[in-house]
Amino acid sequence: MSNDVQFRLRIRQGDTVAVGPGKVALLEAVEVTGSITAAAKSLHMSYRRAWLLIAEMNGALVQPVVSTAAGGVHGGGATLTPSGQRSSGCIARSSARHFPATAGKINAISRMLNK
Repeated sequence: MSNDVQFRLRIRQGDTVAVGPGKVALLEAVEVTGSITAAAKSLHMSYRRAWLLIAEMNGALVQPVVSTAAGGVHGGGATLTPSGQRSSGCIARSSARHFPATAGKINAISRMLNK
């Protein structure tokens, strides 16, 4: 059994995770694929789950994170709004900055784990 250390920053609004690593991964996948359906598939999640996560973020933040276009003959699509881009980037940068700052304490705790 190996030990795994993860630093997972979440921003809560009441009982709801407004922005966290799973939601950021979804935003990044939407940005890459241009589609909620394709983003959900790439993360092995249902479209419904992806839609609900986006709806939670849209409800928790002042401005929506994803803009959608209805499907049809030419297809639909989804793009990140400026709010979605900022949310995704802020979490990623904060995690990258704070993990190294806490590495010593995390390593000390890791050494106390059963082998």
